[in-house]
Amino acid sequence: MTDASWVLGVDSGGSGMRVALSGLDGVGCPAPISSKESVRTGARGIDAGDFTEQLLPMARELLEQAGGGRVTAVGIGAAGMATLGDDLRAELPAALHQALGVRRLALAADAVTAYAGALGERAGAVVAAGTGMIAVGTDLMSWRRADGWGHLLGDCGGGAWIGRAGLDAAMRAFDGRRGGSKALLTRAEELFGPAPGLPGQLYPRTDRPALLASFAPEVALCAADDPVAEEILRDAARHIAEAAAAVCPTSHAMREGEAERPDVALTGGLFRMGEALLGPVRAELKDLLPHARLVPAAGDPLDGAVRIAADIATNRLRLPLDPRMLTVHTE
Repeated sequence: MTDASWVLGVDSGGSGMRVALSGLDGVGCPAPISSKESVRTGARGIDAGDFTEQLLPMARELLEQAGGGRVTAVGIGAAGMATLGDDLRAELPAALHQALGVRRLALAADAVTAYAGALGERAGAVVAAGTGMIAVGTDLMSWRRADGWGHLLGDCGGGAWIGRAGLDAAMRAFDGRRGGSKALLTRAEELFGPAPGLPGQLYPRTDRPALLASFAPEVALCAADDPVAEEILRDAARHIAEAAAAVCPTSHAMREGEAERPDVALTGGLFRMGEALLGPVRAELKDLLPHARLVPAAGDPLDGAVRIAADIATNRLRLPLDPRMLTVHTE
């Protein structure tokens, strides 16, 4: 056994929970572990009891693999924290202190941990896009967010948005309406069966956004030869760039001593579709944010949660606190 001090990072979202243990020097050991079950959401928002029941066994397993020690700080990024995190903020500090001896806890929206993973503590903007899409930005004094409102009200340019637009074009081709794509109709029927049966497959599903997003890569594959698919990706790129522009700080708004050009990073599985989407996004960002610098994301949201945990453990957190986006609790 060891008396080493560790920090714990947690990334909780619709596909489950990932947990990582790291030393204060940033060296992670052992490898992160994950669950495939998402945390329940109830009348009080994200269920703190279910969250704790999932987290504690994984935290203890990581500590055992590391040879023991104590967890000095935890950084948690959770989908829905901004609007559904009241139960977590009320219950988790005491629960983790009692179970693991944790004295410092950061609770963040998953967009904030995505930001910390991608840019660290530099001023700028990060677009996190997968099934949905959200942009967050900071001048290191306050946070701004754009979109992330779900597939019915927004998430414009995200995977579900692209998939829905692609399936709309497929159904237009089936009907013989303008704006249809025979290429997308062919791909839709290969994946889902005859077009008239698609509504029956889609509407009863509780995971409609994920099903819509599953068609987004097909749009990207068709874009090289199909002008309708190409235009869908150009529209998506425009939405993504507009969200980034809405939250990105201008040079004069940044803290004295910061770089004159804010950084912009893209993170999330949507951008693995490659140049079919990235090319138009770069072009739109250059047009809308000529003062910004597009940089590769340094890490993912779990990396960001670990970084925030290490920063609160050593009293060097520079990201701005916010009642909904990022709070720090001490016991």
